Amino acid sequence: NPLQSLLSSMKHACEILTNEPEGGAAPIPFETFSFLYLYLASIDGEIPEDETEAFLHKIKEEADKQSGMVLIRHF
Repeated sequence: NPLQSLLSSMKHACEILTNEPEGGAAPIPFETFSFLYLYLASIDGEIPEDETEAFLHKIKEEADKQSGMVLIRHF
């Protein structure tokens, strides 16, 4: 499943890029998350653009509640 693979990659990216201790919520800024997600989705090419945009909109709503940070539990 391309989406599951992409989300797994994003989880690893959050864990690598966060400033928080290992094993936590691994927050990263929405802008960073969005940039990586769009980049990886474009490379994959199997996820429709409308799905990508809807997903990022949902993630942004959650990030806005966390001072602009995306947490792994958001996806």
